[in-house]
Amino acid sequence: MAWNEPGNSGNKNPWGNGDEQGPPDLDELVKKLNKKVSGLLNKKSSDNKYSPSDDDNNNDSGNTANGFASLLVIVIVLMVIWMLSGFYTVDQGKQAVVLQLGAYKETRDAGLQWHLPFIQEYYIVNVSAIQSLNIGDTESEALMLTRDENIVNIKMTVQFRIQDPKDFLFHVKQPGSVLKQVTESAIREVIGMNDMDFIITDGRAEIAKKVQILLQKILDRYKSGLLITNFVLRDAQPPEQVQHAFDDAVKAREDKQKYINQAQTYHNEIIPKAEGQAAQQIAEAEAYSARVIARAEGEANRFNSILKQYEAAPQVTRQRLYLDAMQEVLSRSGKILVDNKGNNNNLLYLPLDRLMSHNNHTVSRTLTQPLPWGDSIGSSKISSSDRQFNSRTASDSRSRRTRERR
Repeated sequence: MAWNEPGNSGNKNPWGNGDEQGPPDLDELVKKLNKKVSGLLNKKSSDNKYSPSDDDNNNDSGNTANGFASLLVIVIVLMVIWMLSGFYTVDQGKQAVVLQLGAYKETRDAGLQWHLPFIQEYYIVNVSAIQSLNIGDTESEALMLTRDENIVNIKMTVQFRIQDPKDFLFHVKQPGSVLKQVTESAIREVIGMNDMDFIITDGRAEIAKKVQILLQKILDRYKSGLLITNFVLRDAQPPEQVQHAFDDAVKAREDKQKYINQAQTYHNEIIPKAEGQAAQQIAEAEAYSARVIARAEGEANRFNSILKQYEAAPQVTRQRLYLDAMQEVLSRSGKILVDNKGNNNNLLYLPLDRLMSHNNHTVSRTLTQPLPWGDSIGSSKISSSDRQFNSRTASDSRSRRTRERR
């Protein structure tokens, strides 16, 4: 039998005993509060003097007090509910923009906040999230004109975040569209002031920096509330129709740089060597100059000393100078010995200078190697001319002795 069927009066509540009642509703709660308020009011009125004429009005006054108490309780409950509905939480990294009667009032940071319901409203904005916007994925966005009237294909990425929630919400209607249009305008302005070779080679970082500065100035002038954190120039290439020609130009530019580096290397190698040789020659010249000057000064001092001796003994000094001069002259001239004691007119001369120099040269050799005829008496070999000269000298000596005996 079901618990709510007729006749099942023993247990009408399947979750409790039959004697237990369900939870009271809001009307019963209000009635109880009215009774308590009425009791307080009746107790207050009982403290006054009793008048028999007031018996007829007791019922009317009791009903009025009960209605007033009920209204007061309802107002209190509604006030509590209204106040509790005004609390809200702002997460970390976000801010709340509060409006009062539709006008901006203040901006609140993270934490538990409260506002006046139905009078104030709030908008929570994430001010810490970094967002990205890619531009140049379509041909109409990517193709741009350079200063040298060439066309370049540009692809870029803009990273930004919300800096001022108030400006972001109320000064710009569509911030994303505005940011895209401003970025295209800024990049086209910077690209139009530079040549194509600079854009596609070494100028990417400089161009990205200039675009970021210009873009931030425009956004601040518009009061968009956005902050550009980074601007990246992803790609800068010529159009596909002329890609091969630009590849050849880039290769030629690289070859040019390579030859320049090779010439610089040769320059760095040859210049120090030439400078070293120049320094060496300068040092040798200075040494020669010092040597000549020192010799001239020494000769001058020697002449002065000889002059003093000459003034003291002119004859002796003159004779000594003559002998020294003759010794120096004759030491460099050849000596000839002539024998004219014989009866015939033939003259015999001996080259004493050659004999003396030859004897000195022969004696100075180290005797370590064998001679051509097998005698191991020296380290150097006696030449055929030396042997002929020795034999000729011996023959002349024998002929001279023969003539002297006759």
